[in-house]
Amino acid sequence: MGPILLAFALAVLAWMLVVGDLVRRYRPLWHWYLIGYPLTACRVVSTWRKVAVLNDLAVSRRPSRGLLGDLVVKGDPLRPVAPRFSFPRAVRSGLTVTVRLHAGQTPATYMKAADAFAHAWRVHAVRVTSPERGLVLLTAMATDPLARPGLATAPTELLSALIGALESGGAWVMNLRLVPHWLITGATRSGKSTLLARLITQLASQPVALVGIDCKGGMELGLFAGRLSALATCRREAVTVLSALVVDMQDRMQTCRTVGVRSVWELPDKLRPIPVVVIVDEIAELYLSDGTRESRAEAEQCSTLLLRLAQLGAALGLHLVVSGQRVGSDLGPGVTALRAQLGGRICHRVNDPGTAEMTLGDLNKDAVAVAQSITAEERGVAVCTSPDGGWSRARSHLTPTGEAVAITKKYAAVTPVLPALHGACVVVEGESKWSTKERHSRSR
Repeated sequence: MGPILLAFALAVLAWMLVVGDLVRRYRPLWHWYLIGYPLTACRVVSTWRKVAVLNDLAVSRRPSRGLLGDLVVKGDPLRPVAPRFSFPRAVRSGLTVTVRLHAGQTPATYMKAADAFAHAWRVHAVRVTSPERGLVLLTAMATDPLARPGLATAPTELLSALIGALESGGAWVMNLRLVPHWLITGATRSGKSTLLARLITQLASQPVALVGIDCKGGMELGLFAGRLSALATCRREAVTVLSALVVDMQDRMQTCRTVGVRSVWELPDKLRPIPVVVIVDEIAELYLSDGTRESRAEAEQCSTLLLRLAQLGAALGLHLVVSGQRVGSDLGPGVTALRAQLGGRICHRVNDPGTAEMTLGDLNKDAVAVAQSITAEERGVAVCTSPDGGWSRARSHLTPTGEAVAITKKYAAVTPVLPALHGACVVVEGESKWSTKERHSRSR
């Protein structure tokens, strides 16, 4: 009878292993809630005190120094007390633990211990946030949620674009109605250009005018020329396009004053001008100067015009998406002033800490540290801000160049014509052509 029971038990065990592997592959969420979460929660509870002590998160109720006669004796603290924590709560991507800080502790010490928590709990990563003073929220990711981000449903709201997936598992959406202006930074091959291509393809089907400024000769944005209402490929052309948009902005102001409203979104449909999204690729090219008077004048003009659009354009249907490999105060005071007007921030892997600080430092110091930890293998991964003032790691969906070009060609017929850009660099069949008046002024 014994061998029969043993064989039966082994058969049941083998069957459970096979079923568990199938559930893990095809129903990972079920596997997490049924098996992964209970095991991980046990590890959190059993290792909490030891990890807290080893990473200087526990404190002693007695001082580490004492008096022995006239001598000061220093020793190890007796019975260090670990911080109090809540029982791990399961979420779709892992679990969360709320910790109450000891007096004098800051979230920075927990950020340093994040890797230790991840190793002890055998999870992919642990993110540290502080929802309120005195509390720290530890979010343990069971697996990398950005390794294979799923496609969510595309938003239907005007000026909204589905960019990718958030680390929390939600959809990463850029809503220009909620956050009108954006700053995007990232080193070469970090995913910045892919994100811009994704944004353009998402806006291509909407009744929105897209204006490109690509001072690298149009190498990046020129691929989508069929859907652009205008494209500037050098700084001189950028000055012309931006000047025309500022004039258009003033016309929109006049219309709003006449009707008695405070934004174009309150105008009747027949009077509402079409929204314009200005996409600037490599912002440094607009600010750098070779020292000549003409070059300095053009850089100052670009700085002033961009700042005016950023300050006044939100209520008038004019939006800025500014990107660059490097953004720093060394480019001039105009960059810092412009940065202050760009409420949306996206930071990919960068080559210098100054760019990460310039992108996210004025919003959240923790986000700067997380952005600097992005590796070269994590292409498309970025730290992005949300409309509520928070931040999250996210990954943009890969849109191949051929697919992006095909989408923009598909919607080229619906490209709006902006009367304000008459005389500026206009895209016609993928080539930059100038009106007769502008060509004559340039020849002089």
